[in-house]
Amino acid sequence: MKRIGMLTSGGDCQALNAAMRGVVKCLANSGEEIEIYGFLDGYRGLIYGNFRMLGEHDFSGILTKGGTILGSSRTPFKTIKDPDENGLDKVDAMKQNYYKLQLDCMVILGGNGTHKTANLLREEGLNIITLPKTIDNDLWGTDMTFGFQSAVDIATDCIDCIHTTASSHGRVFIVEVMGHKVGWLTLNAGMAGGADIILIPEISYDIDKVVDAIKQRHEKGKRFTILAVAEGAISKEDAKLSKKEYKKKLENYKYPSVSYEVADRISQMTGQEVRVTVPGHTQRGGSPCPYDRVFASRLGSEAGRLILEGEYGFMVGYKNREIVKVPLEDVAGKLKMLSPEASIVQEAKSLGISFGD
Repeated sequence: MKRIGMLTSGGDCQALNAAMRGVVKCLANSGEEIEIYGFLDGYRGLIYGNFRMLGEHDFSGILTKGGTILGSSRTPFKTIKDPDENGLDKVDAMKQNYYKLQLDCMVILGGNGTHKTANLLREEGLNIITLPKTIDNDLWGTDMTFGFQSAVDIATDCIDCIHTTASSHGRVFIVEVMGHKVGWLTLNAGMAGGADIILIPEISYDIDKVVDAIKQRHEKGKRFTILAVAEGAISKEDAKLSKKEYKKKLENYKYPSVSYEVADRISQMTGQEVRVTVPGHTQRGGSPCPYDRVFASRLGSEAGRLILEGEYGFMVGYKNREIVKVPLEDVAGKLKMLSPEASIVQEAKSLGISFGD
């Protein structure tokens, strides 16, 4: 008998259900008798003992279903060791619930913050296996995360739709893509959607260079310009500020987001009409694309195999087109940034895409 705990933490995304299904199908098809304890709303469920027993039937028909059947929540790692409002030790509570249910392991699906807490639980002696979930594709130790390709598809579709109205009206359009710290999603969607300018957190932009790129298109007879802008895009001026100075600036920020600041400055410098489109949480929603369904299923299957063989303390990742196991301590606390020197950036530039640098 294997008693498996399972939770999904942080922002939701496509293929969470597909990944959990992969784990359970692998275990069930092995002939091993299993009990699945699904903790509700992420780490909050593990802290307060909110769970429900799940059978194989609960994982039937969810391959194509978006979101997560377990619910999710954000439990910041920076406060995980702080007592809750009633003085409860959250880490100790998670351990006690784990041992009370006599679990053999926890399968935890999530992104960066989730992996920090998962690694902490590993250090506390719990058997942990994690699966890499995030539309940002910024987890260390894996070339790909599930949810990323689905989000790229949605953001790309948004840019595709903008093309027709942008060309009809001869305007500058900005599509704001999710990504506060890294630009993988914005870069891939921007390239796929034919954006003319891509602004990402890792490459600070010079607004003069952005305007120059727009003017050059106009001089070539192009009626419109499309910018794909990451939520975390930052100007060269702001990049020079200290964290304290930048935080103070944001306290008095008059724009809803950086895209609106870029739009305002372009309008002032060119006199052109600029429109901003924010697809927002639609990028996390809907059914997973076929790639993510296959990818998440493969990851889940490998997690099931590790459980059967008693190999714990790993994230199941993807390297060089192969599913691999990565020690949790190598993953936790690290971001997979997009290097300005990366080949994909250089190739994008050779296609004529401006990064405002």
